[in-house]
Amino acid sequence: MTATPPPPSDNPIAPLGREEYVEQAHFFGSLAARLRENIPAQEVLKSVREEVLATTRLPMAIDFMLSELRHAGAFGTAMSKLPHYFTPFQAFIINQAEDERGRFDLRVGLEVLRRDAEYRAGDSTGDAAGHPPMVQGLFLFQFEVLCRNRLPYDRGLGAMAEDASFSADWREWILRVRRQVGMVDIADLIYVNSEHYATRQARASRGEEPPAQPTTATPLFGDREGRIALANRKKDPVYLFNSLHRQLGYPEAPRHSVVAQDENPLPQIARRLEQLEKRMSLMEEEQRGGIDLSKLYQPPPGR
Repeated sequence: MTATPPPPSDNPIAPLGREEYVEQAHFFGSLAARLRENIPAQEVLKSVREEVLATTRLPMAIDFMLSELRHAGAFGTAMSKLPHYFTPFQAFIINQAEDERGRFDLRVGLEVLRRDAEYRAGDSTGDAAGHPPMVQGLFLFQFEVLCRNRLPYDRGLGAMAEDASFSADWREWILRVRRQVGMVDIADLIYVNSEHYATRQARASRGEEPPAQPTTATPLFGDREGRIALANRKKDPVYLFNSLHRQLGYPEAPRHSVVAQDENPLPQIARRLEQLEKRMSLMEEEQRGGIDLSKLYQPPPGR
């Protein structure tokens, strides 16, 4: 007998319910960890499917991802075809990671989705631990992911605007940011749409001209976000994001981990020099009139 999935949550940050996002976080984290061990993706999906909670809808989603992986060689397309379960931003991240022409690492993409699911479930670690999930934190986390990983803003913000977690005011503002990003600083966009800006405008004298007009009737960000944005205007956005992590506990976007190099790089350098010498000799032979392929037919020494 198949267990009935839990009803959807009233929390806009976690519309599927906390259980689903807890299992999603485990799924994406396990998938990333085992792919680092060079285990085939199909085997990993089969293994993790047995681990996740059967009372959630995630096992059915994994089955569909497995089917899509066998037929198309990727599972990002499966996530795009399940918009009732995976958000457009989740599908966008995996599709970017699976794009052969891009430079976005799949393991980083899976870590992004793990932190996204953890935040929605209220189980974040680090600076975000103990802070309830908020729509402001969700937006800033996803926007930081686009910035730090140099992902296309147009498609990324478009996917964010399709997330049901954001209200109509939020979606309208995100689409406006989509048109203005690169021309207007993100700190300015946050500041003029914060309660702090509205309070300062209310206290301003009648003869004082406001520096900018808010783009929404109701401020989307609170007083503290506005203060932090004001303090970080005309600065690198990294300082803004770091301040939001420390002060408000918003989740931090993952970064590429630095691969530890060998203590003694000489053997690796020697191998590369040997390869270069072989390539140079082949080029010289080709310039002299052709490559002698008979050398390649000789058995290796010792046989």
